[in-house]
Parts: sequence; structure tokens; C-alpha cells
Amino acid sequence: MRTPMRFPLAATAVAAMLGLSGLAMVPGSAVAADEEVIEEGRDLAFNRTKGNCLACHQIQGGNLAGNIGPPLVAMSSRLSKEELRSQLEDSTDRDPNTMMPPFKKHGILTDEEIDKIVEFVYQL
Repeated sequence: MRTPMRFPLAATAVAAMLGLSGLAMVPGSAVAADEEVIEEGRDLAFNRTKGNCLACHQIQGGNLAGNIGPPLVAMSSRLSKEELRSQLEDSTDRDPNTMMPPFKKHGILTDEEIDKIVEFVYQL
């Protein structure tokens, strides 16, 4: 019995035929941009005057983390990016009694900053 070709192998073969084997290594590619956005999101999340996520959450790589909120781990299995963004924009929509500040409603973070923090937190 013949085993069907799995998608990653097929994608690799197609990329090789099209001469795309080194595409992800090109400076300025989407991969590099994603890493840059994640790094900027981390900086915002750890910044005590912006996201200040460490005041309440334990986050890998952070120092002096709080324990008011849940640890930010395995986030992609817990929330969608849309749910995470909604939580950052105004957590009172989901829980009127939350201690988490409504970052967008109170002007703490811009839409662009929230997007970057979402990308960082989602990959944790």
C-alpha cells in the first residue's frame, strides 16, 4: 500500500520547483517582519508606562511579575487573536468587575500597539 504525500513535503517540492527554497531567508521578508512585530509587542507589554502586563501576569522572560492575573502561557490554545485583542481593548466587555484596565478605551494603548502586543502574547 502506498503512503500519500504529506502537505509539508509537497509544499517543499513545489517551492523547490519554483526556485523559492531560500525565500524565508531574504532580509525584509514577512518572517523577519513578524519577528520584529513580536519583539515590539514584547517591549510594549513589558514597558511599565504602556502595556505593563508584568504588573499582573507572569510572562516568560519578564522580571518582577505579578500574580493578580493568570500566567500568560499557551495563549494560542486558550484564546483566538480576536478574543485576545478584545480583552486588551476593553476587558470590561467580558467581565465588568475585572481589574484589567481597558487599554484602548482609556487611551493607554493605540490600535497599532494593541496589535503588536497581541502578536507577542499569542505566540507565548
